[in-house]
Amino acid sequence: MRHLMSPLDFSVEELDTLLTLAQDIEANPAKYAHACAGKKMATLFYEPSTRTRLSHEAAMLNLGGSIMGFSSADSSSAAKGESVSDTIRTISCYADICAMRHPKEGAPMVACQHSRIPVINAGDGGHQHPTQTLTDLLTIRNLKGRLDHMTIGLCGDLKFGRTVHSLIHALVRYPGIQFILISPEELRLPDYMRQDVLDKLQIPYKEVVRLEDAMPDLDILYMTRVQKERFFNEEDYVRMKDFYILDRKKMKLAPETMYVLHPLPRVNEIAVEVDSDPRAAYFRQVQYGVYVRMALILTLLEIHVD
Repeated sequence: MRHLMSPLDFSVEELDTLLTLAQDIEANPAKYAHACAGKKMATLFYEPSTRTRLSHEAAMLNLGGSIMGFSSADSSSAAKGESVSDTIRTISCYADICAMRHPKEGAPMVACQHSRIPVINAGDGGHQHPTQTLTDLLTIRNLKGRLDHMTIGLCGDLKFGRTVHSLIHALVRYPGIQFILISPEELRLPDYMRQDVLDKLQIPYKEVVRLEDAMPDLDILYMTRVQKERFFNEEDYVRMKDFYILDRKKMKLAPETMYVLHPLPRVNEIAVEVDSDPRAAYFRQVQYGVYVRMALILTLLEIHVD
């Protein structure tokens, strides 16, 4: 039995197999429509989510399975003080696979240690968001035709952004990857990410404050929102929330072959006028998220479709 806690839980070869399966699902959805008939997925979301929860549920329903779960801690026995380990022991009696989002880092890891069913980490605090990373990898591969030899710009909240941390962990395993880290001083990539990942593996990167300075050199621009729920006080959030706004003027500085990704939800960091630019790929990214989660469910449940 396998779980997904981090993008590193799959080798590069396994990731390629997973992404190829996702592409086949996109091309041949009818072939997979009953692959999970009789199987049940539990979605245990201890903090709010739209895309991640619904895309897991859509993925299971598209495979012919069924879903159950809760969308906030207040609507679960966690409100009564039940531990994560007890919850997952209980859910293991009801479901065949589980997706868990939790505000505390490491909570899904605790769950998988006590679970009798595969557990998918659907986001834990500011730590990891591996299914978003799988979505990002599939999106980049479909748009660019490769996952190597690229310059990736990561913009916005690099300190608390779990999607950024997961994506870095995944991409450093491909040759020729370099990063431009675009953030204000207060939201820089944490020291442990720079020292233990980028520096240790000798991955080329530079840090800039101005988005305009990075745009001409990028193959992919990965925008992120400043996350209000990660700040300890309102004043710091208000000061940071509109630090970066990608608009039509800034897009003119980028190559025609560059694409913009965003894990969503967006607030103000991408102007609506950018949506009509053919390089704006964030809503296509949402659709790819369903396909890749379908592939992940099949892989963890060891279901093979000829």
